[in-house]
Amino acid sequence: MPSICNAFTVQVYTPNMSPSEQYTWFITGTSRGIGLELTKQLLQSPHTVVVAACRNPGKADSLQSLTTSAGGRLYIVRLDVTDTQTIKDAAQETAKIVGEKGIDYLINNAGIGIGDTAFTMDIDDLTKTLQTNLVGPAYTSQAFISLVEKSKKKTIVNISSTLGSIGRDFGPQYASYAVTKASLNMLTYKQAKERPDLTVLSICPGHLQTDMGGENAALPVSVGVAGVLKVVTSLTPKDSGSFMNFRGERVPW
Repeated sequence: MPSICNAFTVQVYTPNMSPSEQYTWFITGTSRGIGLELTKQLLQSPHTVVVAACRNPGKADSLQSLTTSAGGRLYIVRLDVTDTQTIKDAAQETAKIVGEKGIDYLINNAGIGIGDTAFTMDIDDLTKTLQTNLVGPAYTSQAFISLVEKSKKKTIVNISSTLGSIGRDFGPQYASYAVTKASLNMLTYKQAKERPDLTVLSICPGHLQTDMGGENAALPVSVGVAGVLKVVTSLTPKDSGSFMNFRGERVPW
């Protein structure tokens, strides 16, 4: 995947929560990569509860290993963003976990990327990418909206990519991925317009060293995730409907 940011150094971010407050995060795609790192960094604070969703919890060894030190603040649920029934089931299970506190931060992170172009793409691959990167977040947001409404922060974050920015002009590569992320950005805009009582954001975590980003990516995953958490926990209602990067900068549509 092409580099989409300049390398720089930042400390791993530990969410700065008031001792009197405890916030609940629901994150999809937590078995590896960005989702796993989000979970790790959030659990560094004793004032966060994480409901971590993934397709196969029984095989998510790295995620399961975090339960030992989490002190009962990590819950793992099964959710496949391409399977609406698992999304419904996960919403019901999560409702029992969080109770009346709801979900402060819903993070639609699960995604896939394919290195194709507009005239070489396999249409089945495009359909699969749309289902994962767009339809999944759209339906997850619908299924969990009642839990978000109950919370104090009422925030939905869609993990996007600057590759989905037409204004940044990254050329012909990663067509399927870019198309779906541009669509996700529009979903963010529409969600924010429909529900001004919520804070909804698209954010690019940068080109990170994950299975999808590749080992030659610009930044370690810890750096991009630290930036995402800093931005997300600093959001105000006026930021809703925006497209930002992990440095807190606005990204052109």
